[in-house]
Amino acid sequence: MITNLPVITLRNPPVLAFGFGSLVRFFQDFKATGNKRLFIVTIPVFRQVLEPFLGELKGSGISVCVNDQIPGEPGFAVFEEILESARRYKADSVAGIGGGSVLDTAKLLAAQIRNTQETRSVIGNGLLGERKVYLACLPTTSGTGSEVSPNAIFLDETDNEKKGVISPWLVPDAAYIDPELTISLPPVITAYTGIDAFTHCLEACINRHPHPLTDGIALEGMRLIFQNLKRACENGHDREARAGVALGSVYGGMCLGPVNTAAIHALAYPLGSKFGMAHGLSIALMLPEVMAFNLPAATDRFAAVAKAIGLTGYGSDEAFAAAGIEAISGLVKSVGIPEKLSEVGIPVDTLDEMAASALKVQRLLKNNVREVSFEDALSIYEKTY
Repeated sequence: MITNLPVITLRNPPVLAFGFGSLVRFFQDFKATGNKRLFIVTIPVFRQVLEPFLGELKGSGISVCVNDQIPGEPGFAVFEEILESARRYKADSVAGIGGGSVLDTAKLLAAQIRNTQETRSVIGNGLLGERKVYLACLPTTSGTGSEVSPNAIFLDETDNEKKGVISPWLVPDAAYIDPELTISLPPVITAYTGIDAFTHCLEACINRHPHPLTDGIALEGMRLIFQNLKRACENGHDREARAGVALGSVYGGMCLGPVNTAAIHALAYPLGSKFGMAHGLSIALMLPEVMAFNLPAATDRFAAVAKAIGLTGYGSDEAFAAAGIEAISGLVKSVGIPEKLSEVGIPVDTLDEMAASALKVQRLLKNNVREVSFEDALSIYEKTY
């Protein structure tokens, strides 16, 4: 019953631009903000792309400082170094132009440059209390949806666990999603990030706390990614496919605040924190077995997912759900992602340690449609091995 649902809130950037040419729009819009000291976080491959725009800003009297040295899985120690650099520069604005790690770094930077709270004190949900610096995000991958989410994820070097800062203050002032920026992505990165985006949508639907406000967004996001990801991997210059996956990724990001992810992400985290595995690869490895684990508790929802991605003619919810899981697992395989932990060099004697680590991610496991015990987590890892 809709009348009995809890209240959830979607907090999207006040400015949300989508489409080819959005990068140009960002630089046009930025000049109208009145900010004069822009700190850009990006990656080296985009430095040359940005140079003409940076020259234009400087010609308009705007100072620009660029940091393009963000590691793939940044930790809080690295973040503090970049924060000190941004403070010395006296940045009055921050832009993240890159993948999820770049955007997460930019978001927390904007919050912390003039914040009185120490970074350690804002780790968790709802602990960050302010942001006084303008923030814009421009994704160059179609994966994390960080440009529209209130989340920033970092590695905590003190215990080698991934931890999040979740706060409305991390939602950017503006997000510019330009599919053109994803054209040069190699197929493997396209595949990893696309499956991550698909899983954001999936876990919003297959969730202990689903909501119709996000269900429609998530189902459409899955449809877009399912129908376009393989094409984008096979031909990176397929602009229609790139745009479809990019839009699906945005929809996944919109679900991260009000609903969030669950066991797939929780079990994927140890693969990133302990072995440095790319986040999208870890998600893809966990996806099939966690779906199978969750199936008995969410048959009707898996059936709805199957119908959303285009399956027809299966009759019962049970048949639709099973076919949907098989089709999603088939998508992972079709874009060339390994299926087993043993294929990517994970030692079998670390599975117990990973299960214990995954059980610590209760902020996500509490959303899962089935309770996950240590034995359940270990079994999922073993079946994936």
